[in-house]
Amino acid sequence: MSTSDKARLFGNKFTTGADIMADGTEDHKGDVARLQSFIGAIAIADLVKSTMGPMGMDKILLSTTGKEMKVTNDGATILKSVVVDNPAANVLINMSKVQDEEVGDGTTSVTVLAGEFLREAEKLINAKIHPQTIIAGFRQATEVAKKRLIDMAMDNSKDTAKFRADLINIAKTTLSSKVVQHDREFFAELCVDAVLRLDGSTNLDQIQIVKKAGGTLHDSYLEQGFILDKKIGVGQPKRIENAKIMVANTAMDADKIKIFGARVRVNSIGEVAKLEAAEKAKMKAKCDSILESGLSVFINRQLIYNYPEQQFADAGVMAIEHADFDGIERLASCLDAEIASTFTDPKGIKLGTCELVEEVMIGEDRVLRFSGVAKGAACTMVLRGANGALLDEAERSIHDALCVLMTTVREHRSVYGGGACEISMAQAVEASAADIAGKAALAMKGFAVALRAIPHAVADNGGYDSAAMVTILESEHAKGNYQMGLDMLNGVVGDMAELGIMESFRSKEQSLLSAAEAAEMIIRVDNIVKAAPRQRQQ
Repeated sequence: MSTSDKARLFGNKFTTGADIMADGTEDHKGDVARLQSFIGAIAIADLVKSTMGPMGMDKILLSTTGKEMKVTNDGATILKSVVVDNPAANVLINMSKVQDEEVGDGTTSVTVLAGEFLREAEKLINAKIHPQTIIAGFRQATEVAKKRLIDMAMDNSKDTAKFRADLINIAKTTLSSKVVQHDREFFAELCVDAVLRLDGSTNLDQIQIVKKAGGTLHDSYLEQGFILDKKIGVGQPKRIENAKIMVANTAMDADKIKIFGARVRVNSIGEVAKLEAAEKAKMKAKCDSILESGLSVFINRQLIYNYPEQQFADAGVMAIEHADFDGIERLASCLDAEIASTFTDPKGIKLGTCELVEEVMIGEDRVLRFSGVAKGAACTMVLRGANGALLDEAERSIHDALCVLMTTVREHRSVYGGGACEISMAQAVEASAADIAGKAALAMKGFAVALRAIPHAVADNGGYDSAAMVTILESEHAKGNYQMGLDMLNGVVGDMAELGIMESFRSKEQSLLSAAEAAEMIIRVDNIVKAAPRQRQQ
């Protein structure tokens, strides 16, 4: 609609589109909006690009006060900590979070890949190719790349020994870019043992991670059963065999007057004593009701005051207070118990069972160990290390490895790592683009260039000549050696099958599809409208 048409229909007030918006509203259109989106998303991808691969660098993340600190190279952790104002950058951050929840690993790869897709799309838009044409080309390229990835996938789930070897190789590859890379073989064995103990179950709650400062990372170990980081009450048994365990979330602190928001007026101290006696009798009845269930161990989410603790000690019951909620949720799951909060029918409460509850020492700390739990697959990984920051990063690394292994146990298929998949997919996309007439073929070639950026970034982070290494890798793949990839320890192109560098098929597929979808969403943008800030009342 021309300016004169607007003036004729709406009057002079609406002759320009911007005047429709309220004061303070920001409205960016066309190339300006697209440029803003591309710049924000590419900047986020470049932020985490240096953390990729086994030679990737770490980032220090500081809180606003500067007191809390994280040292990490985990893409999801970095992106969760970054506060951005750019909407396209937020799309990539949310995509990284989804990758972390769905697969557990590949959060950096998916962000870098999406950023590279947008970098290529920006070049095409500058060459006056319409965004919808680029999207059409990217969709065709995604289908070709996905088909090539499926063709490369291997499934050794029928052979237990080979499948275990695949799992160990996948765990080692995942851990090779983490803080535990020097002990990756040791931790890979721990992670695979923990996952295979679950016997096909994919419930990660049965694997508990306990961090204890002291010693070195190599002092970490896998403990059969469940460990709760709590101490036993005073004067109570320290070891119970064939335990019947009640897990509860109830108030056990009402052994004194506690009437909030009310005022009690009495005529003498004797009446106060009567009130206290009534409270005490109420708590005694609650303790008796709990003891009627026939339990031998009582674990409560909340505090247990002196009087109920004394009652449990007199009855020979082990009482543990203030167990963290996440801990007792996992414990209840492992013991096959229910979390109780009312005790009107104590016999109807489902108690957990285990062969032995005892207090053990880890380093200089006392903890509780539950051995022979109802769900026998449950285990605890005890991490040792020099300081809290190192242990936190080790926990994130182990969690990523466990998630990837769980995904592989579900999916079974695996692929070669070291950039082998990306180069193979890029070559398949370029071969397919040669058969397509029209501008969409240019978008497909751009897609292939973006895929090659992953092995380029991995080689660059190791300080190697990425151009030379990737061209050698391409020539090997052109000869049909699809198992060839980057050997970052020696700075050469090597055989991934011999080196045991494997990755989860599901992780690679999810990275490819998520990055392509996120890039497509941002390429479609042609207008950014930012609402006017809310005016304060004077």
